[in-house]
Amino acid sequence: MRGTTFTETMFGTVRLGTGTPVRRIRLDLRAEADELLRPHRTTRARLTGRTRVSGVADDPDSTGELEISPLARRRIRYRLSFTADGRHLTLDGWKSVTPRHPVRSMTVLPFTLYEDGARVGQGTLRFPLGTGLAPFLLGFRFPRREEPARHLAPRSDGSPGRTEVWYTTLTDPTTGTGIWLHHEVVTPADGSAPFAHGWAAAFPPEGKTLHARFGPAPWNSPTDGFTAADVTAIQGRLTGSAGAFRWDLTEQPLAAPLFTFPRWSWKRPLLPAAHMLPAARASYDGTFHDGERTLTLRAAPGASARIHGHGNARRWAWLHADLGDGAVLEVIAAVSTRPALRRLPPLVFLRLHHRGRVLPRRAERSAVGLLGLGRFRARISLPRWTVTGRTLLRRLRVEVTQPTDRTLTLDYHDPDGSPAVCHNSETADADVLLERWWGHWRTEATWTLHGTAHAEVGDR
Repeated sequence: MRGTTFTETMFGTVRLGTGTPVRRIRLDLRAEADELLRPHRTTRARLTGRTRVSGVADDPDSTGELEISPLARRRIRYRLSFTADGRHLTLDGWKSVTPRHPVRSMTVLPFTLYEDGARVGQGTLRFPLGTGLAPFLLGFRFPRREEPARHLAPRSDGSPGRTEVWYTTLTDPTTGTGIWLHHEVVTPADGSAPFAHGWAAAFPPEGKTLHARFGPAPWNSPTDGFTAADVTAIQGRLTGSAGAFRWDLTEQPLAAPLFTFPRWSWKRPLLPAAHMLPAARASYDGTFHDGERTLTLRAAPGASARIHGHGNARRWAWLHADLGDGAVLEVIAAVSTRPALRRLPPLVFLRLHHRGRVLPRRAERSAVGLLGLGRFRARISLPRWTVTGRTLLRRLRVEVTQPTDRTLTLDYHDPDGSPAVCHNSETADADVLLERWWGHWRTEATWTLHGTAHAEVGDR
């Protein structure tokens, strides 16, 4: 099934109360519906975006709902909440669609402002046909509707020489502690029985990094996620123990799935490995005990991810960065172990979810570029590594720092028995610069994360 998304910009004027001056207002909105838009029916969509009222408001986190019913009810209704000078206001208005004046009725939005149910202002917004129609029509998308649960089911069919991973990383907003839960199933290349193992780790902002392993344990091929011994990672729930560690967490997805590698590589295992997030962002509640203290988590930001493949890369770097305001950055840069590929520079798979869009639009774009040109590049080292590259109109630079005292080194083995080492930090630092071309490069957004980035560098 598919949904509908589109963006819309409207300009107009508003008067906040009798005797106050008329002010300019602008709405930059994104609408998301869970079904295909059908004009002859009523479609409801979620609204997010930015509300600007000259001199009193500039709220980038406006939210609301949209009722699209041009034929059934002959109206398109907007309800949008935003903040202006500390006041919580609600914009309520609708376009009254009529066949006698189709253009005007579809482009003019009279509205009323309310505060705590009381009317406090009114105004009119207009959709600019001359400059806004083309971007509006080109901005329509019909994305697949995907439930996170379907991506948690094990993908292994028992073939020798494969590994499958469920992992979760998050940050406790109260203490700044980073948490890492790693669940893995290995089917050895020698044909022996598959087994499950993993670990839990805690990264306090100050003090020693702690971890404990669990397994190996028999793997009984559950259908809804990872379950081995007393450790589970299933839809909405993470529980288990490892040494002195104990955890019991609930997970609430906050975004749609994000495919770091091409979507087809997750469905058809043709690449050495594939990576994706069942939800690009998630929130965690519950308790986590690291053997020394118990953390009580409330709305801790993080994400779970999946890996399926033949083993670890020859060399790799990984980053998950929650940038705030719904933005998230996922990066994997890797050198394959295959003889024909191991001499190549790292291939970079990068997805930036920002303002309702994912850049680049296709996952393979950052790895191979356009006709081989313009691909992203990575310089992998410790304690600092970087990724740089550009799309058609945007340029991105990512610099990650993994301080030695906040980095945990762990060793493990591929299905063929070859060793690998990862250097992981759930309290890493990251600087991200996004620029856009407007005749010259102009900064579009910058993010600086101190101790809240999740990063890893691995080698042999």
